[in-house]
Amino acid sequence: MEEKFALFFLFFTEVYVGCNPSPLEDVVIDRYYVPRVCPREVQTGDFVRYHYNGSFTDGKKFDSSLERGRPFVGQVGLGRLITGIDRGIQGMCVNERRKVTVPPHLAYGSLGVGSVIPPDAVLVYDLVLLDIWNTEDKVQTFTLKKPQACKRTVMNTDFVRYHYNGTLLDGTPFDSSYKKNQTYDAYVGQGELIKGMDEGLLGMCVGEMRTIIIPPFLAYGEAGYGTDVPPQASLMFDVLLVDLFNPKDDIVVDNQEVPVSCARKSVVGDFIRYHYNGTFQDGTLFDSSYLRNETYNTYIGMGYVIAGMDKALLGVCIGEKRRDIIPSSAVLIFNIHVIDFHNPTDQVEIKVTHKPEECNLTTEANDLIKYRYNCSLLDGTLLFTSDTLDKPQETVLGANRVIEGLDTGLQDMCKGERRQVIVPPHLAHGENGGSGVPGSAVLLFELELLDLQKGVPEGYNFVWLQDLPEQIFQSMDMNSDGEVPLEEFSAFIKIQVAEGKGRLRPGQDPDVIIKDMFTNQDQNTDGKITAEELTVKAETHDEL
Repeated sequence: MEEKFALFFLFFTEVYVGCNPSPLEDVVIDRYYVPRVCPREVQTGDFVRYHYNGSFTDGKKFDSSLERGRPFVGQVGLGRLITGIDRGIQGMCVNERRKVTVPPHLAYGSLGVGSVIPPDAVLVYDLVLLDIWNTEDKVQTFTLKKPQACKRTVMNTDFVRYHYNGTLLDGTPFDSSYKKNQTYDAYVGQGELIKGMDEGLLGMCVGEMRTIIIPPFLAYGEAGYGTDVPPQASLMFDVLLVDLFNPKDDIVVDNQEVPVSCARKSVVGDFIRYHYNGTFQDGTLFDSSYLRNETYNTYIGMGYVIAGMDKALLGVCIGEKRRDIIPSSAVLIFNIHVIDFHNPTDQVEIKVTHKPEECNLTTEANDLIKYRYNCSLLDGTLLFTSDTLDKPQETVLGANRVIEGLDTGLQDMCKGERRQVIVPPHLAHGENGGSGVPGSAVLLFELELLDLQKGVPEGYNFVWLQDLPEQIFQSMDMNSDGEVPLEEFSAFIKIQVAEGKGRLRPGQDPDVIIKDMFTNQDQNTDGKITAEELTVKAETHDEL
């Protein structure tokens, strides 16, 4: 509820009209609106900016700053205003409204002003005070909110980003970064801001809110600013500092979690996969790989990412977590989790975790093997395991039945041997990944060889393990009739395998393989092989 009351200053001043002294009235002040908060009152020497309507006692208006659309600006108590206003404005607060009745001798006296103010006129001014300032004023700052942790404050030459609401001293808004939906960004102390703002921002922390009151001579002065800021206007800014950095700043790494085991650290040219949350200094999230449910994948040290990130990702370990603060026009904070990295020149890494005491027979190309495996990403995420299968995994080495890196990792193993095998993506599923495997993922295999059957070379169905019989056709022709049908041929081959003299291709039906061998020898397709049809390859231990 507005507080209304009237103050009457009754002074008796001796003036001389002719030769007879008589007491004269002082100004009459009616304070019909006084703000509840009044941090400052008008004093002699202050500059003031106010609107007024001037009228005579009969209500006739003779002047109005409101109608001109421009408030009056003047200095109080130094004779630059009529004496009645000089007295009537003393003690006013910004936004206070007064009616000041000025007797003639404190206005324009017996002379008046031309045809506007008649002689001996009592003047009534309806005033609203908009602004107070003094040449001795300095920038005032009031902290509204300050974060508990404040590692650094604004200094000259810093680059700052801040939000603000700007008002005149009477509360009239003239500008707002919030309405533009973007921060105001500038260097401090480099002439990019008004002087008062340069001073008012000093010492602020990121996340701090403060009110900054700037006198006109440290703002836009006599010129004002366009139609929004009038001449000689004090400005009040409510500021929220969003972030700051200095061009001399380097990246800052903190909250670092490095794995106990770190076989190697990333270098220029590595291809890295990592998760991240990216925020501004005020905590606003601007990007996140987690929200996309996929890692960010890139080469490092080669300009594929911003310079600060390129630098931040050098020298990291697989599995490392870290917080990187990267200076830029907007300071960026990345919380990073390194999933894996590799180099295009990397080969398969093999670590034997268990090897049997006896290891006379090892795997090689064309062998049929049975093995157990777990396949994971380097962050420990399990992708596949043979433990979910009804029987052990089976494959023929060197037959392109598994990814190249796994094939390499399974070579030269003993039955019962266990290994950890790290396969880079170019020897696994590549940039595009595979079913259940992310693109460019380094894979970790835990392997155990359960069984192996020695194989035969590519393109062969059968090989001799000993010298061929001297009379091979006669050995096949069991009834000595000069012809070898499929039954005799099959019986002969199976005897050689059973006695360890030869080996069939493993992993396939022996009868199917033998029939294929027989068909190759039965050149005239009459269902039997003759001595003339039988062909033996030149190499001693090769197929028929």
